[in-house]
Amino acid sequence: MVKLFGPIRGLIHIMDRTLPQRLQRYVNGSFERTVLLQKRIRQLVRGDAPLFDAELEHIENPIEIALVEIERGLVELVEEQVEEKPTF
Repeated sequence: MVKLFGPIRGLIHIMDRTLPQRLQRYVNGSFERTVLLQKRIRQLVRGDAPLFDAELEHIENPIEIALVEIERGLVELVEEQVEEKPTF
């Protein structure tokens, strides 16, 4: 039996789960995480390129691509800056 240590061990453990299981574990009731996932999926569906070589890893589903990007720390949620308009 081979014991794996470090990031490889975590990656193998993550990939053992189904996509719905990984989504549920990541979101875990967090509104912010749900928003991040939704925004990234929308960008991918509208034509943005994945931030990793999804083709090489045989991943075509935009939901899974977005989740993998988030799991790898490639995207983060940034608050939109709202310009305050002067009142007269």
